[in-house]
Amino acid sequence: MNRTLKPIFLFSFLISIFLPSLAQNCSTYTFTSNRVFSSCNALPYLNSFLHWTYNPSSGTIQIAYRTGLNSDGWIAWAINPTGAQMPGSQALVGVRQSNGSINAYTTPISNYSPSMSPGNLSFDVPNISVESTSSDLIIFATVVLPNNMTTVNQVWQQGPLSNGVPSAHTPSGPNILSRGTLNFLSGQGTSSGGGNSRTRRRNVHGVLNAVSWGTLMPLGAIIARYMRVFKSADPAWFYLHVACQTSAYIIGVAGWGTGLKLGKDSPGITYHAHRNIGISLFCLATLQVFALLMRPRKDHKYRLHWNIYHHCVGYTVIILSIINIFKGFDILDPAKKWKRTYIGIIIALGAIALVLEAITWPIVLRRQWGSSNKSQPGENGHGATQQATEQL
Repeated sequence: MNRTLKPIFLFSFLISIFLPSLAQNCSTYTFTSNRVFSSCNALPYLNSFLHWTYNPSSGTIQIAYRTGLNSDGWIAWAINPTGAQMPGSQALVGVRQSNGSINAYTTPISNYSPSMSPGNLSFDVPNISVESTSSDLIIFATVVLPNNMTTVNQVWQQGPLSNGVPSAHTPSGPNILSRGTLNFLSGQGTSSGGGNSRTRRRNVHGVLNAVSWGTLMPLGAIIARYMRVFKSADPAWFYLHVACQTSAYIIGVAGWGTGLKLGKDSPGITYHAHRNIGISLFCLATLQVFALLMRPRKDHKYRLHWNIYHHCVGYTVIILSIINIFKGFDILDPAKKWKRTYIGIIIALGAIALVLEAITWPIVLRRQWGSSNKSQPGENGHGATQQATEQL
């Protein structure tokens, strides 16, 4: 059995090591003048990026919007307080002329054929500037968020100049898809073309971990703790337990890998407790995998010590898993039905465990009592203790 499991465990471990987690351009970009921003999103269209630092006490946000523009033209990033479309957007505009001169200003967009002339916005922008590099045009600004809203409708654009004045952008392709929503606290957003890939990865990460660490792992523990008490279930309980925990570990490694990828793609957004518990879970679960490969025989003198270690680490993994899944719910903030569903699963597993606890303890105690009675005078009862540990 152990020889059969070794390739599976080795494969799982290799997945965790070599799972790709390449960082996007957000995390590697360096601004001049030592400018640093706490968060960044790679926008899905027009080769654009939004960097920001949100200050909740003042309701302001420091932003740097940059896009690839190596010739003359204009770029814009806007917030629309009233809708998801371009009309009504309050835009920050950066312009680079053919002679290399640059300027930045604000302009409200009232229709689909904007004049792009300077004007005041519906909210304050205390400062705005633009910077040009060999490959990018970057708008820097401080924005006072309307009503201190943290989730906004955003629109970003770029287009050509006509006689030195911004003219209409291309009315098709990426230019008409470059809009969506953004939450400045979580970094989560969507685009007009569908769910943001990061949002999908966050959801996949949550589902994988809820199924693996949060459901299969405690289910495997229940199988091992209670089915082994019934002699008719031997050795079926062992194979079920190993299959359940192996599946949980493999799926959990995939969930852990998506978490690494999310961390790489979200510089400045770090959920320290969730991350640290996740790392601890992976390390402890990997120890459990390799401990199983070194499982002593039942009559081995170290079997009792191995059982104590295996149980303690296993229950620690389950407790940390459940805690971390609820922390994940708080981060993802999904529809309430998902959290309620998982709470229902945990309650069901807990109820099953309580019922089986009441059923199996009398059986174990009777066997331990019978084993003690059969012991010869002078024996210390170590065998009975080990038997009870094996059964529960």
